[in-house]
Amino acid sequence: MYILDKIMAEKKREVLLRREQFPEAMLQQSPLFQRQPVSLSAALRADSASGIIAEFKRRSPSKGEIRPGAVPEVIAPAYAQGGASGLSVLTDTEFFGGSTADFLSARAHTTLPMLRKDFIVDAYQLIEAKAMGADVVLLIAECLSAGEVADFARQAKDLGMEVLLEVHTADQVDKFTADIDLIGVNNRNLKTFTVDAGHSLALFPVLPEEAVKVAESGLRDADILHALYEKGYRGFLIGEWFMQQPDPGGAVAGLIVEMMALRQQK
Repeated sequence: MYILDKIMAEKKREVLLRREQFPEAMLQQSPLFQRQPVSLSAALRADSASGIIAEFKRRSPSKGEIRPGAVPEVIAPAYAQGGASGLSVLTDTEFFGGSTADFLSARAHTTLPMLRKDFIVDAYQLIEAKAMGADVVLLIAECLSAGEVADFARQAKDLGMEVLLEVHTADQVDKFTADIDLIGVNNRNLKTFTVDAGHSLALFPVLPEEAVKVAESGLRDADILHALYEKGYRGFLIGEWFMQQPDPGGAVAGLIVEMMALRQQK
């Protein structure tokens, strides 16, 4: 059984339990539910943007523990100070060690646009994301039918949030709709969890022109980030590498210095 199949089965079970514990009506009473979301796509398009979407990630099914005891209220502002354009926070507990508490803690300590990184399988999770103060939600094409992508994207937009559609293969790009703001190419195969950092370059020609392009997974080298930028990518989602560094915020700042130096050589 692929890791993704296990994650999806667990996520559907989890959603049923959470809906009982925290009904939608309760979530809609959250103070953050009334918050005006910040645009990640606009932040990435800004002329001076680094494009870095720094991720708070405790562990993964493939790597195990990445940064035990990590503290969101320390790392989130450090990422912002380092120059990140956005912040991604894992909220899956079973496989990634994340939580709603991690997201809320980071939200309280940064004004950066924030992506709720999870496996969306039910519209209830969009209400959850809004109640957490999310600006963007992730829809993974590998996990959803075209109809589900369209429905979830429309509902997320109705709630005022942006949508990042993650794809891994060319045929998944067909699930893109007008309600989607950003399209991300995951360099990690979600069935085997193997990574090819050049995959984003190969898939670029089939991506929709109107969406902000985001490269995801296996990124840490300024040269490949510059090649992606030159190709047309404006977002670079990086988690594991930053979280493995002694000073995650400093790692963001250092990488940005290298990236900007390459851009100025043009």
